[in-house]
Amino acid sequence: MKDLVRGYGRGLTALFFAAALGWGLMLIILPQLTMLERAVTAPARQLDSSIARRVMLDAGTCISVLGTYQPAEEEAPAETGGLAIPSMGGSSGGMAVPSMGGSSGGMAVPSMGNATADQATRPYILQCDRATTHTRLVRDTGAEAEYLDTLYGAPSLSVDDSLPLEQQIAQAEEIADVARALFQRLQEEEANAFPYTLDNFETLAAPRLIPMSAEARAEEDQLFSNRLLSLAGLRYEQDGQVYERIGLVTLTRTIVFALMATALALVLCYPIAYKVALAAPPKQALWLFLGLIIPYTIVELMRVYAWTTIIDNQGLINSVLSWAGVISDPIQFKRFPGTIFLVIVYTYVLFMVFPIYNVMSTLDKNQIEAAKDLGASAVRVHRRVIIPHSKPGIAVGCIATFMLSAGAFSVPRIISRGLQAEWFSQTIYNKFFESENSNVGAAYSFGYTLICFALVALFMWAMRTRLKDFARVQ
Repeated sequence: MKDLVRGYGRGLTALFFAAALGWGLMLIILPQLTMLERAVTAPARQLDSSIARRVMLDAGTCISVLGTYQPAEEEAPAETGGLAIPSMGGSSGGMAVPSMGGSSGGMAVPSMGNATADQATRPYILQCDRATTHTRLVRDTGAEAEYLDTLYGAPSLSVDDSLPLEQQIAQAEEIADVARALFQRLQEEEANAFPYTLDNFETLAAPRLIPMSAEARAEEDQLFSNRLLSLAGLRYEQDGQVYERIGLVTLTRTIVFALMATALALVLCYPIAYKVALAAPPKQALWLFLGLIIPYTIVELMRVYAWTTIIDNQGLINSVLSWAGVISDPIQFKRFPGTIFLVIVYTYVLFMVFPIYNVMSTLDKNQIEAAKDLGASAVRVHRRVIIPHSKPGIAVGCIATFMLSAGAFSVPRIISRGLQAEWFSQTIYNKFFESENSNVGAAYSFGYTLICFALVALFMWAMRTRLKDFARVQ
């Protein structure tokens, strides 16, 4: 701090810290707080007031639709009991829709028999069927079922499609009035209640029923991956049914895949960094650097799409193997998880190479020569001299590659094209934009961030690396 003030003056130092504080506040703290606030807020559509509002709206729609049939009913012949709208029958009374009956009275939906005045006088209307106060409320999985009317003391009402239209409309109007009053009451109660909950986080560990036959269950139980899930408690049987904690399964699988991709990147990049930093003449090192950097002058998305032309069924690899007579049917690379690992390593290789190279290049080569003069083997030189010196670079490279791999979205989505199990980043995307369940998506995202940070902290502890060591990584 004193060095900054002495070198740049109080004004520039204060400006620097203000800019750093604003950057951290606007780009890190506030977005995470916003995400956390959404994560601990129950989705509006799951609130009891939203259920009452939906019943009210369905009842209103039912009234409007029934109103379109009422004038037609008054014009219909009295003896048929039908609806006076265009009919396919010649001498029959009006029918609501084309019917299979010849001279029958009007039926609400296509019917195989004759209609009478006591039968339904309108077609099936979804909103009229849903306009009932005996509507189930949203509760946690496994919790006892609760209904709008029984929980809040409302009358049990529904629209009886066997009654005349006037009575059906009256029933729908009564349901709308009851639901409106209940909606207003529940809205006031929820506004005064504590607004935050952890239910969105609990959905991550919620078990889901996996319907399958006994034969299919026996086959699934033999899979090694399912055995591991059972040992971890992520898959279990209860009352002859199979349950799986799909959210945790996807999260665990993604983290394992990201760790494997990081390990693969380290194995591939450490020799490259060593070759460029310590074992190659300057001119050769320059060409090696150019070979690494030039492909990354192309946009990442274009590089990922370029891989599809290599691994497709009619892509480069399959075409060459087929031309050589090695294969008769194309290899389904899109179904292999290893393909995603390879493309991820290719995509993020520079984030592993450069930190290791930057630290490794600061090593005095005389230390390596001294170790060799004392009889140390090549493996011992790396283990006792080069790797300890390069630990900050290895840590930074592994952390960067792991975080990028764990959050990868375009690579698994484009490469697998839905033919492999999705990564957790895809699950979060689907919660936000496909199912419009952003509250659960925010909980998944925030929880995933905390888990990744915890793994990074554990890795730093295992590597005996501190934050100030990262200053050595230029």
